[in-house]
Amino acid sequence: MLRTIVIAAAAFAACMPGASQAQAPAERGSYQLAVEPSYPPEQAREVYKPLLEYLEKETGQKFELVAVRNYHFYWRDLRGEADIDFAFEDAHFTDYRMKRDGFVPLARKAEPSVFVLMASPETADQGLSGLIGRSVVSMPSPSLGFATLAELFTNPVSQPEIRSEASTWRDGVEMVFSGDAVAAMVPEFIAQQYPNLVEVARSKAFPGAAFSASPEVPEDVRQSVRDALLKLTEDPASFDILAELGMSAFVAAEPDEYDGSESILSAFFGYTPPN
Repeated sequence: MLRTIVIAAAAFAACMPGASQAQAPAERGSYQLAVEPSYPPEQAREVYKPLLEYLEKETGQKFELVAVRNYHFYWRDLRGEADIDFAFEDAHFTDYRMKRDGFVPLARKAEPSVFVLMASPETADQGLSGLIGRSVVSMPSPSLGFATLAELFTNPVSQPEIRSEASTWRDGVEMVFSGDAVAAMVPEFIAQQYPNLVEVARSKAFPGAAFSASPEVPEDVRQSVRDALLKLTEDPASFDILAELGMSAFVAAEPDEYDGSESILSAFFGYTPPN
């Protein structure tokens, strides 16, 4: 069942029109920043607006947020080499861009990326086997939450019904409270905000989501963005920015930290091994 969902959803995205023709930042007048569709596009623009304003103030550059509707479109654009200068995304996507497009990690969340499967106490007491055949909600494939949830259920005939219609990670928790699902896979920082739900399982820890830059971005611009992110906590507005993103600070990111993370994408339609 789970494999069928993955293939069908990704195949739909593969049939959509491809990314627009590449255009240099000088022609656009701004640098394009891609972020994962953890929020609907309009909400994402509000969430990331303070961060973009901070970067513009610190670097003297202009930034434009690229926010797509869902993870299927995000995966399509990533595979289609969409016109992106910077990206802020989880480890599997960061490594994918590194291997194929030469992106360079600049800074990452200080906290690792961990996803937690949460349920009510009575459901959690039954463990993973108690979720087989029942509704479990996650953001769509190939988000890191969906990918790590799939790894918890390796038997193709003993799986939950994966529901991926949530628009945000927090929506998954609300679906549990409303009775539309019995469990939700969410980032750890969100799980910590709901003590009335109980952990059923958790993913392994991945390096924190990273800010990476295209090799086409001039070195001085890359360095100015990196420096700005690393000193973000010195800005008076940083608390609101960091709290919304579920992190305490940005720290330096190294390519070796992400090496191999993209392999979790191998289960999804359209994946090809790096050269």
